[in-house]
Amino acid sequence: MELQGLLERTVDGLGYELVSVELSNRGKMLRIFIDKPAVGPQDAGAGGITVDDCARVSNQLTRVLEVEEIDYDRLEVSSPGLDRPLKKETDFVRFAGERVRLTVRVPIEGRRNFTGVMRAVAQGKLELEVEGGSVSIELANIDKARLVPKVEF
Repeated sequence: MELQGLLERTVDGLGYELVSVELSNRGKMLRIFIDKPAVGPQDAGAGGITVDDCARVSNQLTRVLEVEEIDYDRLEVSSPGLDRPLKKETDFVRFAGERVRLTVRVPIEGRRNFTGVMRAVAQGKLELEVEGGSVSIELANIDKARLVPKVEF
């Protein structure tokens, strides 16, 4: 059974969203990032992930991985943090209006790095408001994207 699919079904079944999975130490360490799924179009996981949420998911995954005979040494479950990675189109839609820092695979107008406010996602393209205007970026061209945390004093 494919590990990503198994993890996603288990996490989704518990009422959470699987944000990302990292394998390290030759696949022996699983690091899982979870969030609360969007309830409405402008929901950004309000309330955040708690230690109890992580423990609940960790306990269930431990059982599932044992039953499926997945070999690993260590499992970590945590929140994606304030600088949450954006990977799926639904992530970009969910966090529209937020600041994002991203890197593209193929340069756009000689640039690979952009920081701006996500305005819209449609037909596989992200409309990003940057200083001096806006730029349209194909989602398939995005290598890495993370939210920029809001700093409040």
